[in-house]
Amino acid sequence: MQDIYLTNSLTRKREKFSPIKDGETGVYSCGPTVYWNQHIGHMYAYVQWDVLVRFLKYAGYKVKWVMNITDVGHMTSDEDTGEDKMERGAEREGVSVWEIADKYIKQFVESMDLLNIQKPDVLCRATEHIAEQINLIEKIEKAGFTYKTKMGIVFDTSKFPGYTDFGRLKLEKQKAGSDVEFDADKKQPWDFLLWVTGNTKHIMQWDSPWGKGYPGWHIECTAMSTKYLGNNFDIHTGGVEHISVHHTNEVAQGYAAFGKQTANYWLHNSWLLGKEGEKMSKSLGNYVTAQELVEKGYDPLAMRYLILTSHYKKGLNFSFEALDSAQSALNNLRELVLAAKTQSTRVALSSEKQKKVEEFILRFFKSLADDLNVPKALATLWEAVKSNIPSEDKYDLVLSFDAVLGLKLAEVKNVEIKIPVDVADLLSERAKLRKEGNFEEADRLRKEIELKGFKIVDTPEGQRVSLEK
Repeated sequence: MQDIYLTNSLTRKREKFSPIKDGETGVYSCGPTVYWNQHIGHMYAYVQWDVLVRFLKYAGYKVKWVMNITDVGHMTSDEDTGEDKMERGAEREGVSVWEIADKYIKQFVESMDLLNIQKPDVLCRATEHIAEQINLIEKIEKAGFTYKTKMGIVFDTSKFPGYTDFGRLKLEKQKAGSDVEFDADKKQPWDFLLWVTGNTKHIMQWDSPWGKGYPGWHIECTAMSTKYLGNNFDIHTGGVEHISVHHTNEVAQGYAAFGKQTANYWLHNSWLLGKEGEKMSKSLGNYVTAQELVEKGYDPLAMRYLILTSHYKKGLNFSFEALDSAQSALNNLRELVLAAKTQSTRVALSSEKQKKVEEFILRFFKSLADDLNVPKALATLWEAVKSNIPSEDKYDLVLSFDAVLGLKLAEVKNVEIKIPVDVADLLSERAKLRKEGNFEEADRLRKEIELKGFKIVDTPEGQRVSLEK
């Protein structure tokens, strides 16, 4: 296997990937909190980690991908303060917390399907792993890393000298929160709850050695990642927002329970930004779901294509104009793939063209091996599909690349041009103008439509739309 390099948040360095077991690797991804719809800001991360898993398989590794689903214990603040998100969701919709979880797990899985994200090998719910979380807290308690308050069992960060290292934290600048669950008995504001017994109003509760209660948010990821991947595994992924609190606390829990680092490589994605460069979020109301994109007339794979144009560490500015461009690019790509597929005559590869095929394969791999540079790999795909290598070899090459990119190019039959809603509105308005004899204004709309990547041919039957070449 050729070398793969990843930027490890643990060391802040680009490092050669060396799995614990030859030919095998384990990946754990922080999954969704299922109290509301997962929007494309969330799905940005999961597309990126899907590509990571696909690439590792492409590189020859046997991969086990584990992702958690938080359906209990995640407060509106990552510092274990505020309201429980699940209870807030249940109150918002007038149903039980269990119904909220089931509803939004379904929405999340549907979103994964729309964006062609492979389902993880293990998709594990926190509420189905309470025993594992209790057992882990007992290990941490036995190791002397906890103390009790009226709120529950608290992790004593002072017992872990390296607590600030992972997030490069300046704890003296942090302040405690002030809310209904603020625990005045904590020794330090950044000490965090492992098991909560002092919130008797909480709906979801279980028996435990410390009394009836529920787990803190951070414990579930350490419990479930180590259950399915072992006490030491290869890769842990998540958003950059997880570094300072959630993943810092996971690192602390791992050292307390096992005396070592749980994950060897920590990878963090940046954000999908909405209007005016803001992080796409429910609280700001600037989000859209994969389902809503479909309702607007977009192919959800155009959203996947758009995500592939960005590096996971840099994030992406989302706009519908950018999505229109991605839709046009994907349509063009499909046409080229279909042309290669329908070429029926196989031509023998010359030594020159065989060398070109090998160069494409090498460049594609090297791009992805360089800290998952997906935009560069996508550019290589375009070069390959536009090259002069024989069509059948070109088609085989494209499909091998698409095993990583996940654009379903093997399913291309007849290219169906997806016309976004704004373009469809312009076409309708242009047809009306032509009927009224206002050809000057109709021609202006033609130019506007062409700028969006579509070509119009006027026929006696009406406007025929194709992709601009």
